[in-house]
Amino acid sequence: MLYYVNWDVSEVIIPGTPLRWYSLMFLAGFSIGFFMMKRFFTHEKAPIEWLDSLLMYMVLGTILGARLGHCLFYDWEYFSQHPLEILLPVKFEPTFRFTGFQGLASHGGALGIILSLWIWSRKISKRPLLWILDRMVIPTALTGAFIRFGNLMNSEIVGKETDAPWGFIFRRLGEDFPRHPVQLYESLSYLIIFFLLFFIYWKTDAKDKLGRIFGTFFVTVFGMRFFLEYFKRSQGGIETFLGDSLSTGQWLSIPFVLIGLYFMVRPAVIFKPVPQKIKRKKA
Repeated sequence: MLYYVNWDVSEVIIPGTPLRWYSLMFLAGFSIGFFMMKRFFTHEKAPIEWLDSLLMYMVLGTILGARLGHCLFYDWEYFSQHPLEILLPVKFEPTFRFTGFQGLASHGGALGIILSLWIWSRKISKRPLLWILDRMVIPTALTGAFIRFGNLMNSEIVGKETDAPWGFIFRRLGEDFPRHPVQLYESLSYLIIFFLLFFIYWKTDAKDKLGRIFGTFFVTVFGMRFFLEYFKRSQGGIETFLGDSLSTGQWLSIPFVLIGLYFMVRPAVIFKPVPQKIKRKKA
């Protein structure tokens, strides 16, 4: 027992305040991602004024997609009976109380991001959807690493029991046995993928081949997610009627990996930026 990690960290950063580690990690990921996208836009001479609207679309797409994904894929039996709680941060039963949005699914978040960026591309940039996806997935991988660390601070999405010396005993869950710190496994995996994508962007011509970086992101992130699900405690969801041979996270990861493979191996579509028109003032 001396070799295991006794994990009893509070989810609240400063006692008596609403500031929580998960929220801080979420904010840090989006903040760093904003400055990374600014660097990409500056490098490619894309309009910097696009960034404010891009951040708004991303935040809304991520939160709404992740929330709906959790409700549909993991806990539809409950939320089908309590539809108002899907988008409201409260519970009405057994008594009314504020809970925040407890339950976000990364697969739903990915779909929400794609949809929001499709709208943004049509309304704002007028560029192909894959152009922004190829760039946005780079900070998204880093944000994923931050969010999984926030899950660890919350003692949630825990792993299966293990006797490995690096196992974590989640005391806040009332447990006295070690589990795989699968949140750390995922966080470190996404961090490595972030550096891989960042290298590909700056050191190769993949950013000019529409969908190549996006496809690499889908294959590596959701391929790793599929593998790490074997170390994760079941979270229920659609696995209950699709069969328990795979977890919900694995079932949902398969189509994402296949989509990623398609964009990785399809013939390259070269993006040639169109010079921005400069409005000249009449004399």
